[in-house]
Amino acid sequence: MKEETIFPTTDQASSEVDSRYENPRNYGPMSSCDGHAQITGPCGDTMELWLKIDGDRIAKSSFTTTGCGPSRASGSMATELAVGKTLDAVASIDQAAILKALGGLPEESRHCALLAANTLAAAAEGYRSREKQTETAKCDSCTSTVCGAKEQLADETFEEFMERQELAQRMCRIGHKLLVMSGKGGVGKSTVAVNLAMSLAMDGNRVGLLDVDLHGPSIPQLLGVQSHRVSVEDGMIHPVSISENFKMMSIGLLVDNPSDAVIWRGPRKYGVIRQFLSDVAWGPLDYLVVDAPPGTGDEPLAVAQLVGESSGAILVSTPQELAVADVRRSVTFCREIGLPIVGIVENMSGLACPHCGESVELFGSGGGESLADSMDTSFLGRIPIDPEIIRCGDKGTPYMHVFAHSRAAKCLSEIVEQIHMNLESLDI
Repeated sequence: MKEETIFPTTDQASSEVDSRYENPRNYGPMSSCDGHAQITGPCGDTMELWLKIDGDRIAKSSFTTTGCGPSRASGSMATELAVGKTLDAVASIDQAAILKALGGLPEESRHCALLAANTLAAAAEGYRSREKQTETAKCDSCTSTVCGAKEQLADETFEEFMERQELAQRMCRIGHKLLVMSGKGGVGKSTVAVNLAMSLAMDGNRVGLLDVDLHGPSIPQLLGVQSHRVSVEDGMIHPVSISENFKMMSIGLLVDNPSDAVIWRGPRKYGVIRQFLSDVAWGPLDYLVVDAPPGTGDEPLAVAQLVGESSGAILVSTPQELAVADVRRSVTFCREIGLPIVGIVENMSGLACPHCGESVELFGSGGGESLADSMDTSFLGRIPIDPEIIRCGDKGTPYMHVFAHSRAAKCLSEIVEQIHMNLESLDI
């Protein structure tokens, strides 16, 4: 199905993953095994590999990985090369052997073959080490133990395990996940999220915008797509395309009537957010911007737990002390759950008089920057009040798309530049 685009933007070539990567052989955990290892590579991919030994030969092998296509292809090839070989012969299955068997990988993905080779070698060495000890001894030299693998599987069903793996694979195709939060409502958080996402897309990035404000979804209105409905094909939900490189998903696209209230408790909200991440066909993205509801409740906590690596929070405040006090709690929330803080944005920071040009500080000034200083957090910048931002929101047209050369748009662009620098310094 051809997706409708709402706003034209710069053409972006999309890379398709080779079909051989999509259905790897020997994929999935073993309920019992003789050798087992789990390694996380410097790229952030985690590979887990199981061995079943018959005599001195490998009778069966399987793997899982949180990585994308090349990681799955490498793990699959490592297990295929291992089956039937002796433990001594496994040592010859190195990075070069896996690359040769695969017919090569792109330069930037060759490390996946090294991760697969190292995980296979660790699983074999773990088996050797345990054979030298008693049945109940736990080996210190191997990455994991058989009993450890069994305990992991005992903690979750096979279906839960596969769901976790599938979610990790989806998330690894997304470069950066930015959770836009605020301590209280009314600070313009959703407007900031929309225009941040639009600015990133206008720079040529592949961007997804996920609205997890389940009780007050405003993103469809801000983008003018409240009448659109998502499609489902092959068990996957297809988000609405705002432009060729900008996709959006919201609960507001699923309810029959925009005035209907969503009355859900925590567990159901967690399940829906998980589905938005794992069952939506986001495809490869450079950025996923997540608009969270105000506060530090179920929704931001669920997103922080589910998106995994390469995620960070952008906190939105207005200058007055009441908003700043609430954002201070958001800073504490992020630190307690281990979510890196990219920085704080001070929204509604002054109004330029249309007659004399002098700035009128309607809500005071400097609250966001002083909070960043006191909490040892980066200050990303200020966004002034512009009546056109309000009008654009009511019309469903992103402000950055129409007023790209305005003062507020320039401030937003500077904030985006600062976000890029902070992501690099935080190694997110």
